[in-house]
Amino acid sequence: MKVSMSKEEDSRTMEPQMKRWKGSVCDADSWVAYPVLSDEQSQDVELVEAFAAPIVDKKETSRLVRELNGLFPLSGLPHVKRVRACKAKGSPHPLEVLLCLVHDAPDVKVVSADSLLPSDRVKPDGLGEPFVVKVPARPPLTRPQFELASQHWPTSFHEDKRVTVALRGELFGPHQKAAMHAHMMSALAAAKAGKELGMEAVGAVAVDPVTDRVVAVGHDCRGDHPLHHAVMVCIDLVAQSQGGGCYRFDGYPACRFTSTNKKDSLQDTRAGSQPYICTGYDLYVTREPCVMCAMALVHSRIGRVFYGTASADGAFGTKFKIHSQKDLNHRFEVYKGVLGKQCEDL
Repeated sequence: MKVSMSKEEDSRTMEPQMKRWKGSVCDADSWVAYPVLSDEQSQDVELVEAFAAPIVDKKETSRLVRELNGLFPLSGLPHVKRVRACKAKGSPHPLEVLLCLVHDAPDVKVVSADSLLPSDRVKPDGLGEPFVVKVPARPPLTRPQFELASQHWPTSFHEDKRVTVALRGELFGPHQKAAMHAHMMSALAAAKAGKELGMEAVGAVAVDPVTDRVVAVGHDCRGDHPLHHAVMVCIDLVAQSQGGGCYRFDGYPACRFTSTNKKDSLQDTRAGSQPYICTGYDLYVTREPCVMCAMALVHSRIGRVFYGTASADGAFGTKFKIHSQKDLNHRFEVYKGVLGKQCEDL
């Protein structure tokens, strides 16, 4: 006998069932969500060579720094400190000072303080023999970069503590992780439903983070249309929840949406603003989106993206980092690894 459900009951079936997974082998402690940072934030520390020299007379430090700044201002390296303490045990001199970059130094046969520094500009009194060091060419943007850079020469660092915490995998607390776990489980269930219908095993869930309400659930539907990737389906279902949308997914029971309740919605917190598709929403997707889906998420103004496992052509870290492109008019945060093992197995 077929039993019909009210809209309220149907809506509740889309909400994450957190208690169901409590204590299971798939609990929220089995995975960590790491941020997918820009190339600038994740690249190795680039080094350039410079000449440094011991300061054998500490009383001359202020004068030497002043005169060296006038002759070789190191204008391209404002993050590099001019003077450092000598770390070598038993060193006869307490400080070392940067003279100039190697490529800015005068062409001399024998490197010495006298040959590098014109006597009418810098008096070499108080300096020892120059030597070559490597200094960071760019200011560090993350704590790992800062720690690597500091191994070569002291560097100033303006820390984004949120990024630091995220890189440690500690940005999300237990309650947040429980909700994230449940939402990705919904995406996994949708992916499995699509797979049973002969589609690619990829699922996606759109969530309003203010109310933790699931707005839309979709899976790959390329049996009907080559562009109906799971993310594209989910975006269209979000549009349908707002009275729009372009396609029908009636033949796919796992693809569904709930009508937007404007009360307490993140999209309506800005007075006088009209919500635009996924503005401020979170998206959970089992597999890293492709370029097409990534650009659709940019266009739909997604708030954050969480994906489980990487893709060979992925546009959020594997092949490209669409979300961090500076020339785009919308950027957002991306995190990887949510239920990574389960998504990869799928």
